[in-house]
Amino acid sequence: MKHATSLDIRYSLLYITPMHKKKKPQAGRKLVPGFRGRIWIDGTAGTFLGHGRVALLERIREYGSITKAAKAMEMSYRHAWDLVESMNRQAERPFVELATGGKGGGGARVTEEGERAIQLFWKFSEDFQTFLKQEQGRLNTHAVLAKPSTKK
Repeated sequence: MKHATSLDIRYSLLYITPMHKKKKPQAGRKLVPGFRGRIWIDGTAGTFLGHGRVALLERIREYGSITKAAKAMEMSYRHAWDLVESMNRQAERPFVELATGGKGGGGARVTEEGERAIQLFWKFSEDFQTFLKQEQGRLNTHAVLAKPSTKK
């Protein structure tokens, strides 16, 4: 089994989003003008870790099951399984250990390495959000960004 020896960090900065038609904001989400971004960590086989994968690891930790975690995220079991398999394959040590079925059925648990990945990812993501706020403030100071519309 080949493991990733180096990781590339990819990020998305959404400075300008072309809007062709008006979209309704997500329920309960207040629209705030500014920078948004997410982090993806790429390995040798593509995406290794990202927001959705870390959320899946957290659900597996919560439910002890890939099936239940997938249902909680409104994701197919197959897709969740593929994501777990991809992370396990690319990591030095597996993030999720699986127990085969039996009388009580199978199960899954997030390993110590998986727990560490969750913590490091959220810390990195928090640092990235801080960076975005700093950059937005710096650009606002230089009047580079457009002021939010006051039209209704």
